[in-house]
Amino acid sequence: MRDTAPGKTLSALDAIFIIVGIVIGAGIFKTPSIVAANAGSDAAVLLVWLAGGVISLLGALCYAELASSFPNAGGDYHFLHRAYGETPAFLFAWARMTVIQTGSLAMLGFLIGDYASGILNLGPHSVSVYAALTVIVLTLINVMGIRQGSGIQNGLTAGILCGLALVFVIGLFCLPVSNPGFSVPDGPGLGRAMIFVLLTYGGWNEASYISAELRDGNRNMARVLVFSIGIITTVYILVNFVFLRGLGVSGMSGSEAVAADLMRLGIGESGSMMISLLVIIAVLSTMNGTMITGARTNYALGVDFRLFNFLGRWHARGGTPVNALLVQGGIALALIALGTGTRSGFETMVEYTAPVFWFFFLLVGVSVFVLRFREPAAARPFRVPFYPVTPLIFCAVCSYMLQSSIAYTGKGALVGLTVLVAGVPLLFFRNGIGKATSSKED
Repeated sequence: MRDTAPGKTLSALDAIFIIVGIVIGAGIFKTPSIVAANAGSDAAVLLVWLAGGVISLLGALCYAELASSFPNAGGDYHFLHRAYGETPAFLFAWARMTVIQTGSLAMLGFLIGDYASGILNLGPHSVSVYAALTVIVLTLINVMGIRQGSGIQNGLTAGILCGLALVFVIGLFCLPVSNPGFSVPDGPGLGRAMIFVLLTYGGWNEASYISAELRDGNRNMARVLVFSIGIITTVYILVNFVFLRGLGVSGMSGSEAVAADLMRLGIGESGSMMISLLVIIAVLSTMNGTMITGARTNYALGVDFRLFNFLGRWHARGGTPVNALLVQGGIALALIALGTGTRSGFETMVEYTAPVFWFFFLLVGVSVFVLRFREPAAARPFRVPFYPVTPLIFCAVCSYMLQSSIAYTGKGALVGLTVLVAGVPLLFFRNGIGKATSSKED
């Protein structure tokens, strides 16, 4: 066996497809009606979606500085370790392995199960069966290699964009213009709207986990993030524009499935079936991209901590961390089993992940300041513009989302926080940090 590490296997286009595919998931088919109900007018709806893109861009500029200055497969884990030391970094990696990323995979699996069961029901636990099968199949594809995983990702992302383009065309040319409707939005209403807008924009930060595999990453990372968020923002605004044009604010607000309702008006019941298939493709894309980036944190944890050294092995032939992928898939399956016994597996997983995610997201934002102070001489191919205003705004948004997620979530959040705290005793069993084990080819 020989030492190996992540290679420069991803092009800028591959990275853009991964990020766009992670972000544009089922959220755009679920949240527009909630946003419309709280925003109150056509203009306010479009403005909050534009604001979501601007806020995401501010965060992306912070991440571009971190990822281009300190490229590493560990992404956020690596930034936290450099800024705060081993304990916060370890707890983040532990949380990402057991709560954040795996909880997201389980949540997305339940979404696929909801829609797939509407097409073909497999019995009393149909939703969970579909969720588990999806996790297993995508894990095996990514175990085969990064080219297989990124190839699937490119195809799924292209499918989402083509499907949403069809929704836009039908909404623009096959429906009469709806009466817009109007109500005066209040402060809490706009705040609640922004919570769901930013939830729908979530995932662009996953770019940091592929920074070590991005060709010419020092130059390309900022471009990848800016182009990705530009594409996502454009898609979200155009889709909401046709929703408003065809259904109006009142029609959107009262819809349980806004895209399906729009397509049903445009081309009949076949449009509703098409939307179900499009949602499944979107969720598959998000799940696959989440698997690619999530396993990289597990790999970094294995490299640094002897207790988890079996995770820090990089399979050179496939260009992927096989053990990290398998462990990630196994934990996601366990969470699917946990969610099966609850009223709504999807909602349980949202509660499970949200507060922990926003807490560490805030710490990463603050790390821009910490690393500027601690490592002023470090090479920074890209520096966040308008420093320190840009990262301050980003940190303020993260703080607001942390508070909102704690206020929104219930018992599921307590379970997630309990699992996070359970990682503390493991710190006493570590054998030190550093190159705990050489990354090895299996």
